[in-house]
Amino acid sequence: MRVVLDTNVLLAALISPQGSPDAIYRAWRSGKFEVVTSQAQLDELRRASRYPKLRAILPAHRVGTLVHNLQRAVVLERLPALPDGAVARDEDDGFLLAMALAGEADYLVTGDRRSGLLEQGSIGRARILVPAAFCAALIREA
Repeated sequence: MRVVLDTNVLLAALISPQGSPDAIYRAWRSGKFEVVTSQAQLDELRRASRYPKLRAILPAHRVGTLVHNLQRAVVLERLPALPDGAVARDEDDGFLLAMALAGEADYLVTGDRRSGLLEQGSIGRARILVPAAFCAALIREA
């Protein structure tokens, strides 16, 4: 199973050692599924981790470890243009949809309820879910 994790899910896993994002991160690290990422997302992680409010609560070494671990995932170098009708309200999240399509993901997991991704329900074969719903799906598929 291939999964795209929104940057907010990855950062939430680092911020709180409890909850669905952390459970998802641990499940990936233990080999329960493959993560699909891209250079665009790795750049976004580095950039977002430098925001003052995140820098205050996220040690740089934890972000560095996350980025290092993600480089062992399925890393897409180039992302295709999105097909007509596939858009996110937040244009900065369009790369997540492109990653799901190009990486032939089964799931796209996001905690961002304002981006419009969740309302789409799916992109290609990927179901778009919040972290808690993805955790439930992982349990059902185990």
